[in-house]
This record gives sequence, structure tokens and C-alpha cells, in this order.
Amino acid sequence: MFFNNQIVLITGASSGIGEALSYAFSKQNATLLLCARNEQELLRVKSNITTRCEIFVCDITNYLSVDVMISSILLKYQKIDVLVNNAGMSQRALAFETEFRVDEKIMNLNYLATVYLTKKVLPVMISQKKGNIIVISSISGKFGFWQRSAYAASKHALQGFFETLQIELREYNINTLLVCPGGVKTNISKNALGKDGTPHGTMEALQLKGMSPESLAMKVLHASARGKKQLLAGQAEVFLYYIKKWFPWLFFKIVENVKGR
Repeated sequence: MFFNNQIVLITGASSGIGEALSYAFSKQNATLLLCARNEQELLRVKSNITTRCEIFVCDITNYLSVDVMISSILLKYQKIDVLVNNAGMSQRALAFETEFRVDEKIMNLNYLATVYLTKKVLPVMISQKKGNIIVISSISGKFGFWQRSAYAASKHALQGFFETLQIELREYNINTLLVCPGGVKTNISKNALGKDGTPHGTMEALQLKGMSPESLAMKVLHASARGKKQLLAGQAEVFLYYIKKWFPWLFFKIVENVKGR
């Protein structure tokens, strides 16, 4: 087992992909450090884990709380072997109708908070001269799409930052995996922010027909263990990435007819 006895910190671990990754790492006999805002849901996830597990109720956009969490972890465990940047939120609103505070909130969580946490963990991994960073981005980090302007922008930003880390951290034996899934059966569309910041509240077909979080989690662990830099996972939406890459005129023709469906 590649992650046996490793210390794994997962953000957004109380549901969806983060929850599935928690169970997958537990099966690898890893020590789990689970971070999210919802204490009750974190406790529920912890109750399903058989290996050593500790929860941290932390909003990663609160940088002081992040500092306290990381200090506590290092005091107790002295290391962090794997950082899984999974916390995030999506959007469902046209760009010109979306209040700027929504763009700001999404960028703060999906990008800036993720970068802050990563920079708090990096000195530890550099001193260890080893580590794995896993970033749950999105296929929206590869192209823009209807009603996801802020979300796509935040994921594009992640792509640029962590691709740079892939180059800069090579000499320290730290691997960074960018995960770009399409539709996954989670509540991401229900919890997505509308134009005024209220939840979208609708489970969309892309999620209903998407892959299971458990299936994605297994792909993520396999790719990280093999030192992969990128993982594209999904169905027809993944083909849009290749269509845009090789036939951009066709990509725009296709997505312009989708109109958010």
C-alpha cells in the first residue's frame, strides 16, 4: 500500500469527493486529518473510518484558523505526507448578472485559500524532501462554460499556480497532481452559488449521470501513487477538452448551443 502510515490532510472532507477520498486513504492504512466547516458531518465521516483519524473544524478562508490547524498538526505529528486540496464551491449564474461579491467569495475559497494552505504545508514537505499534493480542480479549469465564469476562473487560476509548482518542486521529490473531473455525483450543483450568492438548490443532470465519488477517489490515489501530474476523469465533457485543444472552432460551436443545460 503506497500510502501506508502516511499523514494525509484533506480539506472539504465532510462530503462528496473529500469524503470518498477519506475512505480510500483509510483503506491504504493512512492517518487521516480531516478538515471542513461542518463538525457534525466530519464526525459522521470519522465514524466510518477504521484507521487513525482526527478532525479539524476549520474554514480555510480564515487564515488564522489555518495557522492554528497546521501548528497543531505539526506539534502532534511532526510531518504532513499528503495534502489534498479539495474544498471549494461552484456557481450557476450568467457572468453579467452575478454580483461581484460572489466572484470574490468563490475566488477566495477555491484559489486564494488553497494557495495559502499549500504555502503553509510546503516548508514541511521541502524539509522532508518528499510529499504529495493533490488538487481537486475541474474540467472547468480547462475551458470556460455557461454560468460558471467565477468557478472556471478560480479553477484556471489553480491550474496556473500548481503547474508552476510541478516544475519548481521537482528537486524536492514533491509530486503535484491536478485532478480535473467532469460530472461527479455530489451536491456541487445544489450548493453552487446563484447570482446573488444564494444556493442554486438544483441537482443537475451532469451530476446525476456523473461518475461516483468513490470511483474518482480510486483513480486519484492510483494517479498520485504513480507520480502523475494530471488526471482527466469523466465522460463526454472530457472530450470537450480535446475538442477545444485541437478544434477550437468546433468547441465554441458546441458549447454555444448548450446554454447551461
